[in-house]
Formats: sequence, structure tokens, C-alpha cells
Amino acid sequence: MPSAAEQLASSVNFGAIAKATELKQRILFTLLALIVYRLGTYIPIPGINPGALDDLFSQNTGGIFGMFDMFAGGALSRMSIFALNIMPYISASIIIQLMSTASSHLAQLKKDGDSGRQKIIQYTRYGTVFLAAVQALGIASGLEGMTNSQGPAVDNPGLFFKISTIITLTGSTVFLMWLGEQITARGIGNGISLIIMAGIVAELPAALISTLELGKTGALSGLIIIFFLLLAAIVITFIVFMERGQRRVNIQYPKRQVGMKVMGGQSSHLPLKINTAGVIPPIFASSILLLPVTALSINAGSGPGWLMDVTALLGRGQPLYMLLYVSAIVFFAFFYTSIVFNAQDTADNLKNNGGFVPGIRPGEPTAKYIDYVLTRLTVIGSAYLCAVCLLPEILISQYSVPFYLGGTSLLIVVTVTMDLVAQVHSHLIAHQYEGLIKKAKLRGRF
Repeated sequence: MPSAAEQLASSVNFGAIAKATELKQRILFTLLALIVYRLGTYIPIPGINPGALDDLFSQNTGGIFGMFDMFAGGALSRMSIFALNIMPYISASIIIQLMSTASSHLAQLKKDGDSGRQKIIQYTRYGTVFLAAVQALGIASGLEGMTNSQGPAVDNPGLFFKISTIITLTGSTVFLMWLGEQITARGIGNGISLIIMAGIVAELPAALISTLELGKTGALSGLIIIFFLLLAAIVITFIVFMERGQRRVNIQYPKRQVGMKVMGGQSSHLPLKINTAGVIPPIFASSILLLPVTALSINAGSGPGWLMDVTALLGRGQPLYMLLYVSAIVFFAFFYTSIVFNAQDTADNLKNNGGFVPGIRPGEPTAKYIDYVLTRLTVIGSAYLCAVCLLPEILISQYSVPFYLGGTSLLIVVTVTMDLVAQVHSHLIAHQYEGLIKKAKLRGRF
């Protein structure tokens, strides 16, 4: 017989969504915020030449600019005010988290609860502003040096253009950071992840049309296109399977007598996800690689010979680029897992509550055992992330398939969608429980 929770979960449907007023408000706020973000991707930076930029980016769609443009939702190719997107915030988060492992001050702040977490968030915001200003300066300098048959990319280069571009791009990045925080607090889902997903999903129709055009012109056969679509469906299924996969560590609670009652003796489990780090490692790895590679790509045309050689080695589909990409994914998979899950704290909590793993002594041996299991799960999880994220590199280098159809974009979209659905489901269950409690109180009064 199904439990009460299972019966409640099975009754969740669109009718329940219509009755959940708070959930509807959160969904509406999230949609409005994402619409504002998408509108901003079409507002160009003042002083640029759109025709020249379109020509320049059409020649580099398969390179590093294509990857950056994917995360920016097409804002980079249009050189809009949201060209930097949320990447400076992600880079600042990486730096702060790396520093927290080496700095005793930041490590102490993480243990101080809400007050410490607020200070870390503030440091991350300051870092975001600094990185956004530096990247904006790099973009402004790069744009002034770009020219083609359509003319220069900037109409009136100079100090005023640099200052206006830095202020515009930095302010827009800060606005997106604030918008993401508002979505997390007042909307549904994680705001930063939703902004990245919205950009990817918005460009998917154009990518599908581009792929079909390749088939129409004969550049790709119809069988290859069908194969790519089937491969995308297989990858989505594989991602869902791996993201829901977990290793359950058995937890036993001993029986104890309190007065005349015997309490405890229950058996539970500790769920350990195969991919504990989630979608963070690919995003972090991409963000880290984008900084130096973008700088090299912008200046390679006018730089020395060694710079052109390094740029060629770090190009899309090149062995060195894929090696660095895989190494960064594996590193961040282990690093982020160690941040989000502390084996020692988990073991101490189990010990304090009287729980233990059968056959393992409480305390330090339990922590070592949990770390042993988690390390091996992370090996599998990082291998899964590398396999999915290398797929677009192979497709682009071999078949010139649009980047949006690759594994990295599918990974982000599927993972964020699963998290969004889980949060909607939780709100619906909480709403139904509130209704049941109210009915029980009313019946109790009569």
C-alpha cells in the first residue's frame, strides 16, 4: 500500500498548480525576470558598428566565441549590454571558494552561519565588479582593434568609448547578478542557473534551423541529422539517469530505553549522488578557459608568431584544449564535491544522534568510509561529465554541428530543468499539506 506522501505526490497535477497561489506568483515573477533578461540581450552597446560585428562573429561561430556566445544567449554576437552575462559572477565564486580552502579567515566565515555567509556573498559581489570591469576593458580594447570589409567595429574609438563600455557592461553584469538573486529569493529555482539556461534555450531554435539548413544545402546528409537528433535524445536520457543515480549507505539507529518506552532501532540510509557536484564543474571549467583563450583569440591576428601558435593549439577540437577542459572538469568535480559535502561533519552528526554504519565504528572511521565511497562516486561522476562535455567538441571539429546541440548545453538544460521541477513539486506538496492541516483544524472545532 502506498504511503501518505506517495499518495500526496501522485495527486500533484496542473489543477493543484492552479490552486497554489504562492507558487503561481513565484512562477510569474521568474518568467517576467527572464523576459527582462532576454530583452536586454538585444540592446547593443553604444558606439559599435553592427554590420562589421555580424561579419566578424560569423567567421568565428565555431571557435571560442561560439562557446562564450552560448552562455550569453547570443548577447556576445550582438554585442549587447549583457555580453558578459553572468560569467564574472561565476568566476568570482570560483576564486572565493578556492581562497576559502587556503584562507583561515574565509574558512571561519563559512562556519559562522548566516552572518559569515553574507560576508562571503559580499566578497563575491566585489570580485564580480572587479572581474567584470577587467573583462569589459578587454572587450572594449579588442573591439577597437577589429576591422573588416564592412569597416571598423567601433565608430568612434577612444577613451570615451572605453569608459562607456566598461560602465555599461559592468553595470549590466551587476544587474544580472541582482536579478539572479531576486529569482532565487522570490521566484522558483536557482536564479543564476536559470539565466544561463534561458540563454541556451533561446538559441536552440536557431541552432536547429542552422542544422537543417546544412542538410538542405547538402553539407550534412539527412541520415547524419537524424543520427544527431537520436544522439541528443540518448544523451538526455543518460543525463537524467546519472543525475538521479545515487548510492545509499545504510544507517542503523540502536534501540534505547527511555523510561518505560523502547525507542530507536530504526534503519535508514544516507543518499550519496553519483554526480554530487551537479552542473557546476563544466560551467566553472568553461569560465576558467574562456578568460585566457578569449584574450588570445582577440589579439592573435596582430600578435607575435608564438601567440598565434598558442591560439591555434587552444582552438575548438584541438587536443590541448580538450585536455585542459577535461582536467578542469575533473578538478572542479572533486573540489566542489568536497565543498558541498563534508564527510567529517556528516559522521559527527550521525554519532551525536546515535546512528552508525553497520560494520563501521562511529566517528573518524565512519568519516573515512563515507569519504571512500564518495571519492569513488566522484570518479564515476567526473567521467560522466567529461564524456558528455566532450561530445560537442568532437561534433564541432568533425561535422561543424552548431554548438548548442552539444552535450554541455544539454547537461545544463536538463539538470536545471530537473531542479526546477523538483522545487515546483516541493511547493505543491507543501501547499497540499497546508490544505490538509487546515481541514483537520476545521473538523476538530466542530
